[in-house]
Amino acid sequence: MRSHIISVLTVAAGALALTACSGPAEDAANKQADAVEQSAENRADALENQADATRDAAAATGDARKDAADATADSLERKADAVEDAGEKQADAIKTETDRKY
Repeated sequence: MRSHIISVLTVAAGALALTACSGPAEDAANKQADAVEQSAENRADALENQADATRDAAAATGDARKDAADATADSLERKADAVEDAGEKQADAIKTETDRKY
């Protein structure tokens, strides 16, 4: 009985190890998802930096120019959020498909 339990545990551990191990295709897909997410994050960061620079440049100007700069900066920040969200969704889709395949 004891050897049967050990055998079952050994088989279960082996199956778990095979499940946990990923192959080259799965690793590549996961790296692709990570790259997509990082690329979107970088683009979003660039847009946020542009928004900050727009606000900073307008800080010393008149009210009308400042209001226009704020509107532009707000638009850039919304675009940055959209880029980041789209990148995360694309990365999630890649990961979901990878999980489905493997």
